[in-house]
Amino acid sequence: MASDPEELQREIERTRADLAETIDAISERVSPRRVADRGRERIRQIFDDVRSGRVQLHQSRVAAAGGGLAAVSVLLLVMRRRRRRRRRAERKAWLAALKDR
Repeated sequence: MASDPEELQREIERTRADLAETIDAISERVSPRRVADRGRERIRQIFDDVRSGRVQLHQSRVAAAGGGLAAVSVLLLVMRRRRRRRRRAERKAWLAALKDR
């Protein structure tokens, strides 16, 4: 710890400069544009590796991805059908209530 006021001031200034650099580095790293750029570059690298034959996609991964997509699609269709049926029933009940008046 510095006992001299001038030394203490210099230490404070160094600490501020270090903190400013750290904050700049963090903001650069979490910037949405930078995150998207890194993700895009990672995907390009994977495709380049697969195209060049350095890495092969495992059929099990492709099958799992396809199966997951199919499951989600079926789930969405079932949910949509249920929603339609429920709305039709509500409409019928509403129309019946209007006729009873």
